[in-house]
Formats: sequence, structure tokens, C-alpha cells
Amino acid sequence: MIKLINSYQFADAWVLWFLLIIPVLVMYYLLIAKKQTNPLLISSLTLSSQVPEGYGAWLKPFSYTLRLLAITLFIIALARPQMSKESETFIEQYKEGIDIIIALDASGSMLAEDFKPDRFQAAKKVAQEFVSKRENDRIGLVIFEDESYTQCPLTGDQTIVQELIGESKQGIFQGGTAIGSGLATAVNRLRDSKAKSKIIILLTDGVNTHGKIHPLAAAEIAKKFGIRVYTIGVGTNGKAKMPVAINSFNGKYIYDYVPVEIDEKTLKEISKMTDGNYFRATDNESLKQIYTEIDKLEKAKVETIEYEMDLPEKSMPLIVLGLLFLGIDLVLTVIFKSLS
Repeated sequence: MIKLINSYQFADAWVLWFLLIIPVLVMYYLLIAKKQTNPLLISSLTLSSQVPEGYGAWLKPFSYTLRLLAITLFIIALARPQMSKESETFIEQYKEGIDIIIALDASGSMLAEDFKPDRFQAAKKVAQEFVSKRENDRIGLVIFEDESYTQCPLTGDQTIVQELIGESKQGIFQGGTAIGSGLATAVNRLRDSKAKSKIIILLTDGVNTHGKIHPLAAAEIAKKFGIRVYTIGVGTNGKAKMPVAINSFNGKYIYDYVPVEIDEKTLKEISKMTDGNYFRATDNESLKQIYTEIDKLEKAKVETIEYEMDLPEKSMPLIVLGLLFLGIDLVLTVIFKSLS
């Protein structure tokens, strides 16, 4: 990005203080003119007839005005005006964005109500807020249950990412949690990335129960491609109210309090292998804080180069105009004297 700053400046601005002499000279002239209001006594009508009527009345103030304008222009010229349409300072910023894949667990247990309104909706909302802050990054979304799929490929359009996060649904597939498959799909989306920083935010509330890829095997692949994985375990400590069955009459979930089981050991190992971090979220606020922490840890690299350019000086036109005013004054004075 190049930031242009219109520059209208003076190299020696202190010289402009001499402009204060102009109003002093004006006041001096007005006072002198007031004292010289007595009528001119002429002994001979022959001389006065050679001078056009009213000529002397306007010549002196006009001549004085020309001199004041010339002095003003010379002072401004001495201040070395530098007026250019170009910028005095150029600031170039090179922003190197980060490629991020959010891998979100959508298994049945994510409907547990220890988060408000439930884990899945809370995770989506916080993820959307996170995306809104990442203006310089490309972000994608992977959803996993007993299988995984790409909800949104890498894109720099944060609005689209937020919309697709909001549209993601739970229950697309059957039950189960395929953490390894979700991580592998996320890795696959980043493997061809040219970004120097590539990360995955893996959020789950359970244990790997489905899928053909073990989570640690997927982590090994992520490490190979230089992808850092931040893992988040979601769930309160103890028991949580979550769906355990479906009512055959109305098709609604039947809830019960079930012990929260998160494979923290595996999640910690994944983050350790890939030089990431493991976080535990027990409520909406702690989940929000985790994303805030990740946002601080993963910032786009910004390199700023600032340099100045020499602006062309514009003194000469002022000097020429000032000399022109003095020339006009001189010509008028000569003519007046010749007529006198």
C-alpha cells in the first residue's frame, strides 16, 4: 500500500514571520497620508495643466501597493515554497497474510447446552468474530462429523467466510467424531499454499471415534507441510446436558446429563507436534478469549518502508511576479515625473 500525502510546505517557514511587517507598513502609509491632506498650492496654472486631472491622487497609493505586493512575494519566495502534487513522504507497506483453516466439529455432542445456545452455535459465532478481524488473511472452513468436508475453500473474502460459517449445519452425516479426517482435510486445503505462515484451528468436544486417519497421523502430515495446528477442547468440566436419543414421536432430541469426555492428551500432542498450542474452553467467554489469544499470536507480517523525495521549489515565479510589480511601479513613476 502506498500512502500519498499532498504536500504544500515551506523549506524555511520561519522567514514568513517577516510578513508581519506588511500591516505595519500599511498603517504607516495611512498615517502619513492623513497628515498630507493639505491642498497643494500651485503658483502657475501652466504646470498643472500638463498633469492629467486626478492622476496624482491615485498614483501614490497604487505605487505603494505595488511595492508592498512585491515585498510580500519576495518574503514568500525567501521561505522557499515547495508546492507539488506529489507526496513529500512515501510509505510502502508489504503485508504478508496468513492462510487459516478452521476445522469445526459438528458431531451430535456439539449440541450440548453447557454453552449458549449450544456448543456448535457458540463455536460458529466466535469463529465469525475471529474472521472479521483477519482482513489480510485467506480463511477456509472444514466441517467434520463421522466424515469431513470443505464448507468453504481458502478465500480472502471474509464476508463469504462468515456467511458460510453461519450456514454450516450439524447432522449432515450420521453420528461420530472423525478428528483425524477433519484435520487431514484441513491439511489438504493448505498443502499447496504459498503463504509463509499456515495454520489450522481445530475445535472438537470429544474423542476420535470414526475415520480412517488417526489424528496423530494427520498431525504428522501437517508438520511435514509446515502447518501449525491450534487445538481447542470444548466442554464444561464434569457433566453437560446433551442429546442422547431422538424422540420417535416428534423427532426431537432427548437430553440428559452426560460426562464430558475430551481427548485432551491427543489434542495436546497434535499441537505440540506442529508447534501450536492447546486450549480448553469451558464456556462462551473462555472460547472467545481463546480466539482472541490466537488472533494475537498469528499476526500478518507488515513491512513498512518510508522515504522522502525532494520537492521542486516554486520560488522563481514569485520572484518574477514581484519584479514585474516593481517594474510597473518604476514605469508609472517615470511617466509621472515626465508629465510633471
